[in-house]
Amino acid sequence: MKKLNPIQIRFLRAQAHHLNPVVMIGDAGLSAAVSKEIAAALKAHELIKIKVMNDERDERDVMLNTICETLAAAPVQHIGKTLVVYKRAAEAKLVLPR
Repeated sequence: MKKLNPIQIRFLRAQAHHLNPVVMIGDAGLSAAVSKEIAAALKAHELIKIKVMNDERDERDVMLNTICETLAAAPVQHIGKTLVVYKRAAEAKLVLPR
């Protein structure tokens, strides 16, 4: 899991503000198929929003941590039922501030 500094997190949150969720996690939870879709979305977009249809905040936190650990991504934000995740692509589209 990549660590971001507060300036980078603030920048990525601003970039993610206008984005729509590209992946939805339903009642079945974080399955292998959903993880594969998240990996594909991160490869294509670098910064994505994920909508989780789960009412338990602790379970959403576990999902966010699992996603970030398994995909070597960085958590940006968890607000309500929306997760924001960042993973730098081979050809970076976003230039993070230092």
